[in-house]
Amino acid sequence: MNKYLDIAEEVKSALAAGRPVVALESTIISHGMPWPKNLDTALEVEEVVRAAGALPATVAIIGGRLKAGLSRAELERLAKAGPSVTKASRRDFPRLLAEGGMGATTVAGTMIVASMAGIRIFATGGMGGIHRGAESTWDISADLEELSRTSVAVVCAGAKSILDLPKTFEYLETKGVPVIGYRTQELPAFYTSHSGIMLEERAESPSEIAAMLEAKWAAGLDGGVVVANPIPEEFSMDPETINPAIDTAVADARRLGISGKRLTPFLLARIVELTGGDSLESNIALVKHNAALAAAIASAYASIRR
Repeated sequence: MNKYLDIAEEVKSALAAGRPVVALESTIISHGMPWPKNLDTALEVEEVVRAAGALPATVAIIGGRLKAGLSRAELERLAKAGPSVTKASRRDFPRLLAEGGMGATTVAGTMIVASMAGIRIFATGGMGGIHRGAESTWDISADLEELSRTSVAVVCAGAKSILDLPKTFEYLETKGVPVIGYRTQELPAFYTSHSGIMLEERAESPSEIAAMLEAKWAAGLDGGVVVANPIPEEFSMDPETINPAIDTAVADARRLGISGKRLTPFLLARIVELTGGDSLESNIALVKHNAALAAAIASAYASIRR
């Protein structure tokens, strides 16, 4: 057991009994939405996981401790603190642990803690990737490197459409990370179901995905898997609305010199402004959609393991 790791008793009992558990990230709470919408959404997503037959384990760093499973009070603390909380990825862990700090875990950070706790399935909104203009800035999310090394399946609506999707997909291919489309042959683009990027792998059921995960890891093939789950059609945004908003937000970020950790939260918040809040509602819908699928996959995977 990692001496910095705290697993909530409910989560620990479920893992010991071989019951399905789904990890959830916390940057969506601190940096993804305003208060109190962020707390409401965090609680709703946890309830979606429970209703689908699995146990939620929201991940964060609280008081210098790696937490797999948060209390309501801890969720509320993160939500109220908002963007003042450190976005915690692999490079931030040593400082936060040593100083007793608080961090909201990114996709990469959540994968690390989930793996330590023995949780194999993780639901989020969209993964990070290669930012537009990265050939000049080298702005590449640590999520991609973590996927190449940490054996956790990430259920998401593809990579965020603020990114350079072709480069992101090529990077995953180079690193040997399987990208499985759930009932789709096309990589979803977060706010929409279509990117024009075709996938090699497709699965029609959670049990089919669980079987692939078991085969990969039982064969000693370490590393993560991306399960690409398209946003529900009724919440998918019109490309003629969302694409210009993304282009404007990216241009604004460049003009203001915003980069690094500040870039993604800025872009997502600016897109919410430009779409009159519609993109936020789409974001919430796809997170819940991914949480339900992750719970189904976790249940199927637990059955295989038993």
